[in-house]
Amino acid sequence: MFEFLSVLWFFLIFILIAGYFVLDGFDLGIGVLSPFIAKNGEERAILRRAIGPVWDGNEVWLLTAGGALFAAFPNAYATTFSGFYLAVMLVLFGLIVRAVSFEFGAADPKWRPLWDGCFFVGSLLPAVLLGVAVGNIFAGIPMDAIGDYAGVPLLGLVTPFTLLVGLLGLAMFLAAGASWAALKAPLPSELQARAARLRMPLQVIALVLFVVVSFFALAIIGPEMDGNLAVLRWLFAALVIVALGASIAVGQFQGDDLKAFLAQSAAMIALVALLACSMFPVLVNATPDSVGPAITIWNAASSELSLTCMTIITCIGLPLVLAYHVIIYRTFRGRVKPEDLAH
Repeated sequence: MFEFLSVLWFFLIFILIAGYFVLDGFDLGIGVLSPFIAKNGEERAILRRAIGPVWDGNEVWLLTAGGALFAAFPNAYATTFSGFYLAVMLVLFGLIVRAVSFEFGAADPKWRPLWDGCFFVGSLLPAVLLGVAVGNIFAGIPMDAIGDYAGVPLLGLVTPFTLLVGLLGLAMFLAAGASWAALKAPLPSELQARAARLRMPLQVIALVLFVVVSFFALAIIGPEMDGNLAVLRWLFAALVIVALGASIAVGQFQGDDLKAFLAQSAAMIALVALLACSMFPVLVNATPDSVGPAITIWNAASSELSLTCMTIITCIGLPLVLAYHVIIYRTFRGRVKPEDLAH
């Protein structure tokens, strides 16, 4: 039972990460894109309204993933959060600034340029740094005998590979943001047309970066991947490419913004699933010069009692969270209307 629960929670954490990647992905993407696609106050208000009812609920998935990692695999939590301390603080700083600027930007016209700039920076920092962090746990970090990070803080985490992963994550966020903006902006409108035009180039960039990162990843730890999951890895890699291609096709040739957004979201889910299958059963890889071994589900899992209690709580809580999201997205479905901007 202990082994089953350890494997279960490994993949449940990645499911939570996928939920954050998709749901808060378009929020962060819109925050980064807003200075470039919103040309006046009304268009900025439309973008704020497009994510206003859902952005805070979307961030819950990141908090839940962090909490689940702490409870299920405390050793992995300790290594990543202490080793990536400065990067984590920058991410949290970005999320806090983003939340404050989002709320004050609509109510403080005098300082609106400042809040718009903070909204951009607060969205850009998490969008890039989260990908860099993923690149590090995949490629490996130097660890001492007790599993503590033994590298240079922050600067030691930036390598050509981790930077490429960060750019891939940013490109996926931007493509999702453009897709959501095209889906929610009034039709017809210049804002919707700009977002729709920008969607395809961003998806092409994401596709190119995905191919490049995949070749790097195979060169770095390809031989160490679990051979039993090879078929799933190829399947999810193909799904990333197919879903991005489908999003481009339906968005550009059919003009169907909803299908384009759903296909973009499917590509993001497949990308996280590919990461999970590539890393299993490793939570944090170790570099060849590390004194300590890699952190896996076998040497980092908490007790069977803890995992059992977490599973019971998840069976109760996760359906409630999903029901909340269904209700919110159904309530605020459809494009933003002029009368919505008054609220």
